[in-house]
Amino acid sequence: MARDDNQLGSFLRSRREKVDAASAGVIDTTRRRVSGLRREELALLAGVSPSYYTRIEQGRDRHPSREILEALARVLRLDDTERTYLWSLATPPLAPADTHTAPDHTVRPGVLSLLERWADLPAFVIGPNRDVLAATALASQVNPAWSPGHNLIEFTFLDPRAPEIYPDWEDITRQAVAGLRATAAARSAEPDAFVARLRQRSETFRALWDSHDVYDRVTGEKRLYVNGIGVLHLAFETFALAGPEGHVLYVYFPQPGSTDDAALRSLA
Repeated sequence: MARDDNQLGSFLRSRREKVDAASAGVIDTTRRRVSGLRREELALLAGVSPSYYTRIEQGRDRHPSREILEALARVLRLDDTERTYLWSLATPPLAPADTHTAPDHTVRPGVLSLLERWADLPAFVIGPNRDVLAATALASQVNPAWSPGHNLIEFTFLDPRAPEIYPDWEDITRQAVAGLRATAAARSAEPDAFVARLRQRSETFRALWDSHDVYDRVTGEKRLYVNGIGVLHLAFETFALAGPEGHVLYVYFPQPGSTDDAALRSLA
């Protein structure tokens, strides 16, 4: 499937269509037939000429100035993660990407040693494309996706077990795709081959990717169905591991003294 070569324009259009015109200060006495802001309305609110903004959205200007991007981000009410993604789309790479460089799946020995000591917690390390690179034994028992050799996003969208394991599957899918975009922004690169493969294999993934939502949950809670246990409620924290590999450590844990805590201890 063809890649969208105008990511900046597509992202701006998707955000423009989500802004409520009235709350943005647009006074319109006519019956609106479009969702969100029109191009010329966004341009005027941001102090940019409509013709120049059209050039940006159509991909005829790929690198607008920081001042213009700031003005657009203000009107579109982008949060910090969305702003970072916007900058990454508008900033030319310092050097051509080496498409032949394989991702580094080597987890540092010290991190592996920590995982071995955490026998009572589901914890695992992922790479930028959400490949599980290392995990505690308990992680694999709680969720088969949390096992080395699996990919969290491929499991979520392609494995028939996913909707049962994730009672909140629809929310999980949205978070997974939006988080992948956030990772792409942080690393100033879009995982083209990985995304293209998922777009072909999953209509749900394709629709969510094309919505251009971008945010990252670095902490939160998740419900998981575990055979023989039932539904577990677990909180999680994430820790970015220093280094160029882009590895992230996920640690899940129950509320102390809760029934989830007792169930997780029995499973361990």
